[in-house]
Amino acid sequence: MARRGKKKGRPVSGWVVLDKPVGMGSTEAVSKIKWLFQAEKAGHAGTLDPLASGMLPIALGEATKTVPYVQDGAKVYRFTVAWGEERSTDDLEGPVTNSSDRRPTEAELRALLPKYIGVIMQTPPQFSAIKIAGERAYDLARDGETVEIPAREIEIGRLDIVEHGTDKTVFEVECGKGTYVRSLARDMGRDLGCFGHIAELRRVEVEPFTPEDFVTVAELEAARFGGRTEAGPDEAAIPVDFSAIDALLVETAVALDCLPQVAVSDDAATKIRLGNPVIIRGRDAPVEAEEACATARGKLVAIGAIEQGMFKPKRVFAG
Repeated sequence: MARRGKKKGRPVSGWVVLDKPVGMGSTEAVSKIKWLFQAEKAGHAGTLDPLASGMLPIALGEATKTVPYVQDGAKVYRFTVAWGEERSTDDLEGPVTNSSDRRPTEAELRALLPKYIGVIMQTPPQFSAIKIAGERAYDLARDGETVEIPAREIEIGRLDIVEHGTDKTVFEVECGKGTYVRSLARDMGRDLGCFGHIAELRRVEVEPFTPEDFVTVAELEAARFGGRTEAGPDEAAIPVDFSAIDALLVETAVALDCLPQVAVSDDAATKIRLGNPVIIRGRDAPVEAEEACATARGKLVAIGAIEQGMFKPKRVFAG
């Protein structure tokens, strides 16, 4: 039998809240961050199209176990809709498929917005990662196929007009998991009889992270290479100090702010990491919770359930 190879990279854990630039794909961004940190493993919490910029939370190491909680968090986008043209991709990338000389007034837009607030049904774009009969919709669309993509339920908390001009309108939307902003532009354009597509898209928040957590590729490179944008020719021969770049990480536990928090002792933490339940002490400790996270000295220990005053671990984190 072949022997399993050693893991390559450092066992570093935490979140990089990347301010992704336009033109960089989400997979490319993850590879770049993984390389900069020399991390064992990395993954992102929600794809951001290459033509979009903004918040792409990237998990390193143990933080990858908390990705689903960030994916489920509310997101805030600021986007510009260009009126008068509908495109195959619902953004600037695709060719024009419908056009109109009509332009909406601000009053018409404000009258329309309530239709898109709350729990609504939305049909994803033809160019999306939705699977149809086992294939990605964007692969079928690139082959020239038009497929029926079923509408699905999404939730929009707010949709505001930031700035309105004759040919373009800037919006800000707070929405839940699975919302396609490109579909919003397409559907509003159709409702208004003028067509529309995304001309600019920026994700400004992914709960629980905020714009204060943003870090750019340039800042990460400067921290990693001491002001240089890339490694020098003798880099491999020089011991690398990762302290500056590691300082830019957000703690893994921040991703679980949505869960009840239980502080445990070092002894209890050791038992939990071995998969054993422990009695929860303290006046403010919850008695029952389907999901909660245990911490020791501010560090994440495990995700688990609280039943009858006991914390029962389901997923543990390395100390």
